[in-house]
Amino acid sequence: MATARRVPLAWLMPSAGEPGRAIVRRTRLLLFVTLLMANLAGAIVVFAFANWALPLPDIENPERAQLVNLAVFGVVMVLGAIVGSIVITRRFSRVRDWLAADREPTAKERYALLRAPYRVASVHAILWAAAAVIFGVINLVAFDPELGERVAITVLLGGVTTSAIAYLLAERVLRPAAARALASGVPDRPVRPGIKGRALLAWIVGTGVPVLGLLLVGLSTLTEGDFTADELAITVLALGAIALVAGLYVSIMATRAVADPIVSVRDALARVERGDLEVEVPVYDGTEVGLLQAGFNRMVAGLRERERLEDLFGRHVGDQVAREALEQGVELGGESREVAILFVDVIGSTALASERRPEQVVELLNSFFTVVVEVVREHDGWINKFEGDAALAVFGAPVPIEDPPSSALAAGRELARRLGAEVELEAAIGVSAGEVVAGNVGEESRFEYTVIGDPVNEAARLTELAKEKPGRLLASEAILERASEEEAGRWKLEGTATLRGRSEATRLAMPCG
Repeated sequence: MATARRVPLAWLMPSAGEPGRAIVRRTRLLLFVTLLMANLAGAIVVFAFANWALPLPDIENPERAQLVNLAVFGVVMVLGAIVGSIVITRRFSRVRDWLAADREPTAKERYALLRAPYRVASVHAILWAAAAVIFGVINLVAFDPELGERVAITVLLGGVTTSAIAYLLAERVLRPAAARALASGVPDRPVRPGIKGRALLAWIVGTGVPVLGLLLVGLSTLTEGDFTADELAITVLALGAIALVAGLYVSIMATRAVADPIVSVRDALARVERGDLEVEVPVYDGTEVGLLQAGFNRMVAGLRERERLEDLFGRHVGDQVAREALEQGVELGGESREVAILFVDVIGSTALASERRPEQVVELLNSFFTVVVEVVREHDGWINKFEGDAALAVFGAPVPIEDPPSSALAAGRELARRLGAEVELEAAIGVSAGEVVAGNVGEESRFEYTVIGDPVNEAARLTELAKEKPGRLLASEAILERASEEEAGRWKLEGTATLRGRSEATRLAMPCG
């Protein structure tokens, strides 16, 4: 079976043969850049809130307080970046090691990777919370308790923004590693926070934080009158712009995190509808969407297996029987049917087996049966079974056809012609028609579809006689009586014979000319 082709996705997806070390290097670089962007976004939020949303209270030396806070902010950001890098690197060691070694991850390693974006966000949340405490304490002790409280709140809001953006960016950057990890197995349950968590993070950054800032501005204006009309307008405009820009960006990220895998499944479904069952979507998400991707792959694998079984089933019992069984089910029993029977048998097969090598015998038989199958199929017949060097064909069962006798007689004439021209082997053909019992015979755990009745025996006995006749083809008078005038006119009656197992003579027919 051909290797399943993957649906192309984002540029982040690794190629099938890409070394794990290359994925590690690229992921590390992208993770550094994206986390720097997340912290920059947090710093912008802090700046916006400090200048517009949470005005400083009246203190004796505001310039000194501003310089001190800027200095502390710079030191804390540098220390936070160092500490955060160390912590995140250590937490990623379990991910990095198996990926760099190009081996399948263990269940714990796979879980660690899928939880990595959450851990990245939690590290940032802890660091920014610690920064809020530091700023609050310094401003409380050095300047004013109210200033310490407001600065701490500002830093906390920046930390919320940073953590949310860090989660969404880390999740996207880690997709190649996640795809490699999930290629060897998918968790039974989605890894949290999942789709709902992504939507909540997008809401926090795009709506929650800016709206909270507006609420604080309104509260401060009502209780303390900190804002003039112009300042209030500027503040609303600034926070509104932040909400629009940050909200749009984060919403796009969260939406794409869900839309990308769904689009990949949709495109793959379109290919399945066109008959391509070799398609496969890469699974790179541990949430409900990842389970959807994995479920699609399992579904297509099942369809491929079913198609393979149908193909094997059809090769063993014939396409018509396979189709009937799949559409209507199977059960033991049979029914009376008017059919035509064609039996064909190789002449001198014993001598053939003793004079030629086994592989030569098989090659000759395969060429012989190829012609038999082609001719029978062209005339709407069905190969019921191969019996060593012989074959039994049925016309009119399991699928009814318009004129089984005429089809069988025409098939016999063409088969005699083609075997003589295309195959080294000599073969005899017998054709008969009549009522048979057609159905599944055997036991519930093992049965086959076959036909039983006098026409089957007659065709086999006619084949034995045909081995001694010119043209190697005989039919019974019974089938000529059932055939169309046009087809019957191509045959002539040539004496009688008492077939083995019968007491009465049977009138024989041979093709004209």
